[in-house]
Parts: sequence; structure tokens; C-alpha cells
Amino acid sequence: MNSSLTLDMDRLCVNTLRFLAVDAVEKANSGHPGTPMEAAGLGYVLWTRLLNHNPKNPQWTNRDRFVLSCGHASMLLYGLLHLTGYDLSLEDLKNFRQWNSKTPGHPEAGHTEGVETTTGPLGQGFANGVGMAIAERFLAERFNRPGFTIVDHNVWAFVSDGDMMEGISSEAASLAGHLKLGQLKYVYLDNAITIEGSTNLAFSEDVGRRFESFGWRILRLPDPEDLAAVQSVFETALSVSDQPTLIIARTHIGFGAPNKQDTAEAHGSPLGPKETALAKKNLHWPETPTFFVPDEARAHWAKTVERGHATQAKWDEMFAAYRKSYPDLATQWDALQKSPLEEGWETKLTVFKAGDSQATRQASGKVINALALVLPALVGGSADLAPSNNTHIEGGGDFSASTSGRNLHFGIREHAMGAVLNGMALSGTIIPFGATFLTFADYMRPPMRLAALMKLGVIYVFTHDSIGVGEDGPTHQPVEHLASLRCIPGLSVIRPADANETAQAWRAALRRRNGPTALILSRQKLPTWDRAIFSSAEGLLRGGYRVTPEGPIDVLLIATGAEVALALTAWGRLTKEGIKAAVVSLPSVDLFESQSMSYQETVIPTAAMARVVVEAGVSFGWHKFGGPYGELVTLDRFGASAPGEIVQEKLGFTVDSVVAAARKTLARVRGGAK
Repeated sequence: MNSSLTLDMDRLCVNTLRFLAVDAVEKANSGHPGTPMEAAGLGYVLWTRLLNHNPKNPQWTNRDRFVLSCGHASMLLYGLLHLTGYDLSLEDLKNFRQWNSKTPGHPEAGHTEGVETTTGPLGQGFANGVGMAIAERFLAERFNRPGFTIVDHNVWAFVSDGDMMEGISSEAASLAGHLKLGQLKYVYLDNAITIEGSTNLAFSEDVGRRFESFGWRILRLPDPEDLAAVQSVFETALSVSDQPTLIIARTHIGFGAPNKQDTAEAHGSPLGPKETALAKKNLHWPETPTFFVPDEARAHWAKTVERGHATQAKWDEMFAAYRKSYPDLATQWDALQKSPLEEGWETKLTVFKAGDSQATRQASGKVINALALVLPALVGGSADLAPSNNTHIEGGGDFSASTSGRNLHFGIREHAMGAVLNGMALSGTIIPFGATFLTFADYMRPPMRLAALMKLGVIYVFTHDSIGVGEDGPTHQPVEHLASLRCIPGLSVIRPADANETAQAWRAALRRRNGPTALILSRQKLPTWDRAIFSSAEGLLRGGYRVTPEGPIDVLLIATGAEVALALTAWGRLTKEGIKAAVVSLPSVDLFESQSMSYQETVIPTAAMARVVVEAGVSFGWHKFGGPYGELVTLDRFGASAPGEIVQEKLGFTVDSVVAAARKTLARVRGGAK
């Protein structure tokens, strides 16, 4: 095929992709046509010539990852998946943004074959890619041997002006540059347009210089419609291995639409019938039929399947030789592909002696280090708080620009940390955890929500969980955070009450590979209960359990975390007064409510109407457990700066307060019974 015919075929393929997006948005009467139109050529060159992937085996472990960080341009990705041979039909494209379709408004990992991560909230995909690159390097260090690069893949991403404006991208880019993550190859679609108009309204920085200061290699692509230039720049990016690369492509949103190119109108609305017709005429495309895929274009795109099969076959051949040379490593690799949990890991959980007094954050640190010995896939770190969060893996080494240890230093970048953890978890072979103070969970709420949406087994370690923090005052004393986290569907929130509950909390979190878990841990020391007297800490695995011995109940004390110790002391006093009290530890509302109604009834009997709920946080959500006669010892205000025990006393978290609340609810029930 001569060069002119090749150019014609390339243009035919690009416009096929471009107008599939336009037609899908028109049919749905909803969506974002502009970015797919501007980036069609970039996507075509990357996916058909340079991206290492196998459309017939989307989960091939050494595939390159592609992240569409500007997820609103989802039809670009769906078109690429369809044309290169993934399990996404033309009918699926026609059902864009419709109920129960494979083509939702923004890409969703696990929902559509070939979608690597859920994107749409800008900047999240950018940071996910950093996590993917960290996972790649960690696994490469563990498994690669001379002559056998078992793990060797890149992370490509298309990012937008909006991604660049979000602070999370700066956090993640700074970390990536510091770690010299050369696997990152990001294409910045610099179209200079936002929803409100020109980016000059709010954005005038030199992005290239900013990223250079982060340690990125900058390449420029002035004309993304010059496909030979696109391929050349992409190949140059592939030659860079010692630093991440940002390719700044001066794109034109709505490319080809005569009246809407380079305007905000091309961003988030259909072009409309008239402009669609004009765009097709302008780019020499037939107005009808819609969703037109020329046979010769489809055949050319389909060559990606052959290329992908050959790429994986070459890797498979190498791995077969690797298996012969390194059988033990190959066996480890096989096991890791099935599950990052090693057989028998639960037997290594730390068991704490009764009578010891320690903060649950300290107990958590001991559990992490015990489990790290048998779970080599357990990797994590803190947002510059490891000594306080107790998350350092002893002997695990640091993850840095030159080493690939198990201790990540995220710096003071909670937002990026959350999204990086998601990218790591998407590898399916790493158990990532990240830590900070509970009050700073607000900074990472968006990626936590996405982790829940994607059902990722990320573990969050949140310490300094209440007003018990003390002198640091209300800025550092979380009061609304527990309620806020419990509102996220699919996020399991566990607030253990002593050291052994903490060990079981880690057990619950690690067992849960289909969703994220937040461990809520104390700064202040708490007693370790004698389990010969009180119920087994394994009750935590069911979210809530009766701590005190079985027997008749006059009043039920329901508490979480540090406040369970308070409830137990109150239980002792009430018992001496002849009041038949019982204590329930309710460390995880979501786990408890997932149990059978019969189990819930055994823990919180309907007949036990006199109830006291004790938690050093807002009352929101607790009324259903307190019931119509119950009393809540909670905190619907901010804390204060003073020693922790003084703050707790002044704000009503005392044995006297709990006992008084018990008497009050009991009197109310007895009065109501009359």
C-alpha cells in the first residue's frame, strides 16, 4: 500500500472513530462530543500501533494500561474498544447512556470490558495512573530476573485542561516525578476550552514548566492531526524510562464542526442535526447511515486483534522459559494472580494479652507487621504520619526513585494518596493501605467513594479518631466524620474497641476483597479486655456482638471504639445497683446490618427498649439504634483544645453521664409501660 493510500486509510479510520462518538451523543441527546472529536487521531495511533494490549484477553496481566482521565469523553474510549475488537458491539454504542447499557455516561471499571478504571471526577484518573505505575514497579522488582522482564508495561492516559486544574493532579504529578515513574506516558489534550469558555478565564499558567518542575519530561505536539508526527512523539515518549512523560498536544475541541470547533458549545451537548451534517460534510463523511463503519476501516482496525495476540504470545513464550528457570517465582506469580492473600494468613493474627493498655493505632501497627511477614502483597504508607499512624512495615524498605520497598511515603497529599491506592488496587495483585488522621479523611473522600464504586479492596487506616485527641483542638478532633463515612455505599467502616478487636478488624478488611474498608483507631490508650470474662473479639466480624455475659436485660448500652470501655465501666456500676445492664460493641454498622435479622435480634433485642448509645461523634444515624425510648450520649458540636481526658469530661463522655442516661431511658420505658 503506497503512502497516499495509507494516509487515506488512516483518515478513514480516524473519522470512523470520530463520528461514532458524534452519532452516539446525538442519539442519546446527551453527552460530550467535543473531546472524542479532537482526540480521535491520537487514540487511533496509540491503540492500533503502540499500545500493548490484547482485545481478546482484556485481563492479560502485562498489558499496557490506558486511562481516560477526562471520563466525560467516554465515547472515545467506547469507540476504541469496539473498533479494536473488545466485547462491545455497535448496538452497545447505540445504547450510549441508556439504562443497563455497557456504555454509561462515564467509564466504569468492571462494568465495560477493557475499561481500566472509573473516571469522570477530574483528576482521579490522572492519580490512578500513578498508582498503576507504582504497582508495576513493585511487581517488576519482585519478579523480574535477568533476561526475563515478566512485568514491563506502561500507563498511558489522556488528560484534559480540567484534570490539570484539579489539585489532585498536581499532588499526584509531584509524587510521580519524585519517584521517577518512567512508565507514565500522559497526553495532555490542551484545547484551551472549558464549560464557561476559554481557559483564560481562570487558567493562565505554563503547564509544561509546572510539570518540568515536578520532574517530568515534556514533549510537544502542535498538530495532533498529523498522524506521522503523533506516532513519532509517542515513540519518543516510549524511549524515556527514567522520568514520567507529558505530551502537550494542542488539540481543537469539536474538530471538524465548522461552527462549534474551539468553542465551549462543543463540550457537553450534542452538536445538533444541522451542525452534525455540516461536520460530516466538512470531513467528507456520509451523513447517512449513522453509526457508519466502512468495511475497509473495520478490517484495518481489526488488525489490532492480530497484533495483540502476537504480543501476548511472545510474552507467554517468555514466561514458559521463566517457569523452567525460576519455578518458585513462577509458582508465586500464579498464586498472586488468583489472590494476594497467602494460604493460612489468618493464623498469624496477633493475639493480645488481657490487662494491657494501648491505643488501637498501636495495636494496628503490631498487626500490620505480623501480617506483613506472611502477606508480601501488603503494601502501603501514610500521608507523612507513619510514626503517628503506626503503619511502618519493619524491614519492608522504602518505595523511592531507586528502591521498590513496601513502605510508601505519600507526603502530605491525602487526596492523591486515596486515588493512587485505587490505581494500585486495580492491579488485582496488591493489597494497598493508606493512613492519615481521621479528620483528614475529608481530603480523600472522592477517591474513597470511587473505590467503593469500583469495589476495590483498599484499606484506610484512620487514627486519632475522636475528641480524645485532646490538645490539638477541634480542627483535629473528628466529630462528623464517622457518620459521613458510613453514608458511602459499599465502604465498610470499622471502629474497634480494644487491641483484639483491632486484630479482627484487620481480618475483616483483608477478607473483603470486593470493597474498601476504613479502620478507625484511637490515639489514646484503651484497656484490653479479658476475653475469658467477655465475649470473643471475633464477634467483630459480624459488625456487632454482646460483650457482657448473656442474661436478662433492663437496659442495653451500645457503644463503639473507645467508648465501649466507658460503657463497660458503667455496666459494672449499674450491675452493683441491681440494674440488669448489657453492653453491645457495635464497631461496624454496615457489617452488622448485613447479618440476618435473627442475629441482629439476639444482639439488640426488640424487647430491650431501654437503650443508651455512646459514641464520641455526631448523633446522626444513631436514633434507629436508640429507638423511641433511647438516650444518645453523642456530640453534636465541635470539640475543644485541652488534655483529652478533660475534653471528654467537659463534653459529657463520663461514666456518670452514661449511668445517668441509662437511668433516664429505663425510667422512660417503665413510665411508658404504665
